[in-house]
Amino acid sequence: MSDGPQRADTPCVAVCSTTFDEICRGCGRSVVEVAHWVSMTAEAKEMVWQRILAQGYPRRNS
Repeated sequence: MSDGPQRADTPCVAVCSTTFDEICRGCGRSVVEVAHWVSMTAEAKEMVWQRILAQGYPRRNS
């Protein structure tokens, strides 16, 4: 069992939009992070989780 925080499989909230830049307005991940999420290591995913949570993501409606 992992000692790390329990997270959802993905930060995706089905509010996908990268209209103005390369960051999804729903989950806060970059286009590259979204594209490679399934092949990222658990450690890499956790780093993304920590960053997006600190930035106030995921956001369902904003």
